[in-house]
Amino acid sequence: MGELKNGFTILLAGVFVIIMCACGNSKIKDPLNYDVESFSFQNQDKKTVSLESLKGEVWIADFIFTNCTTICPPMTAHMTELQKQLKKENLDVRIISFSVDPENDTPKKLKKFANNYPLSFENWDFLTGYKQKKIESFALNSFHALVKKPENEDQVIHQNSFFLVDQEGKVMKEYNGVTDTPYEEMIADIKLLKN
Repeated sequence: MGELKNGFTILLAGVFVIIMCACGNSKIKDPLNYDVESFSFQNQDKKTVSLESLKGEVWIADFIFTNCTTICPPMTAHMTELQKQLKKENLDVRIISFSVDPENDTPKKLKKFANNYPLSFENWDFLTGYKQKKIESFALNSFHALVKKPENEDQVIHQNSFFLVDQEGKVMKEYNGVTDTPYEEMIADIKLLKN
């Protein structure tokens, strides 16, 4: 009887370990857990996109601008590739590109910039319609990302990251958007959030 009890205890312990491992795999490893502050901005079609309208959706964010001569073209090319891979995986994910030069980047300019890439506007919004100070504080407070436009210059200093945001508006992870963009890791993390 004692052996049966011991065997049952070992079996229960094994089941518990398996359940705990499975639970551990369903979450993002070392999440950032930054809260995105409330926003309501305008996209390339002059439609409003807000934190509220994104609730319940997984989204990827980045910071770009149309006059950028360095990192924005490769970032947008890599985001276009990610969009293609997400579609192939049948993953419904929104993409949000915040302009870091809003006073220059009108909806029309953002649309023209985006049209240089084989991307779809179906799930991708390029946002503007706010002041420079607003995007600088928003990026810092929500994404812990630096955005700074030096006076009398047309280039903007900004982060080269892609940010994964969950259904509750929490920033979960940050990835390099310029070199060695980790598409497979991003897709795996998105699948964890979607399950």
